Amino acid sequence: MPEPIVFYDIPGKDVTPKAWSPNTWKTRYCLNFKGLPYKTVWVEYPDIEAVMRKAGILPASTQADGTPYYTLPAIYDPNTKTGLAESAAIARYLDRTYPDTPRLIPAETDALHAAFNHAFRSAFLPDLAKLTIPAVADHLPPRSEVYFRKTREVFFGVSHLDDIAPPGPKREEAWAGVKKGLRTIAEWLEADGSDKLFFTGKDKIVYADMTVAGFLIWVKVVLDRKEWEDLISWDGGRWGRFMAAFEKYEAVDEGEDAVL
Repeated sequence: MPEPIVFYDIPGKDVTPKAWSPNTWKTRYCLNFKGLPYKTVWVEYPDIEAVMRKAGILPASTQADGTPYYTLPAIYDPNTKTGLAESAAIARYLDRTYPDTPRLIPAETDALHAAFNHAFRSAFLPDLAKLTIPAVADHLPPRSEVYFRKTREVFFGVSHLDDIAPPGPKREEAWAGVKKGLRTIAEWLEADGSDKLFFTGKDKIVYADMTVAGFLIWVKVVLDRKEWEDLISWDGGRWGRFMAAFEKYEAVDEGEDAVL
């Protein structure tokens, strides 16, 4: 049995489960799906860069001004002394390193997975973010909340996050966009005329499915129950059935707080 992988995630406050981030959920689904032992280290937003530097994990990308951009998810695997960030890179690493576990990205679908990520983000995320980003701030510990509000208000060009999609026409328009986006994804799944639940068939889950699930559980955790129940009823209840298939991969360990 390998040593537990260290999995860096962002903690929520007063939410069940404590895990809420769509991007880190993708990696949590991967680890649970493969049945690999891991332990969570909870890292608040202002501490991400310092914790990543201490762990020797390189930044996930570079910002427009050329400075490194440290973000989560990230893992450190003591079995190979490897640390890396970014959910798709982690999925590929886990497939290479643990070939005897269920594969996340079948070799013949690797390029399609890369293309899917761009198409999915374009179809679904712009409107979803208008609803979920303001809600996230209310579910974060105090230091993370301050950091999150400041950085996201700059990104969205608003003086307050609640101005992004306040109750009324703006929020209704955003929800209509989310519903349209999920219909588009459902049409991808139905392209061959069959009603398959997952991208490679009715029973086989792959990383593309985990990507969708990661963003749907984000809705479940941070928005209100009525909105979640509406969403999972769309497309003939497809999304409720889809998420039910992921419940067995939603274990969240207690973990421990990062130490700087």
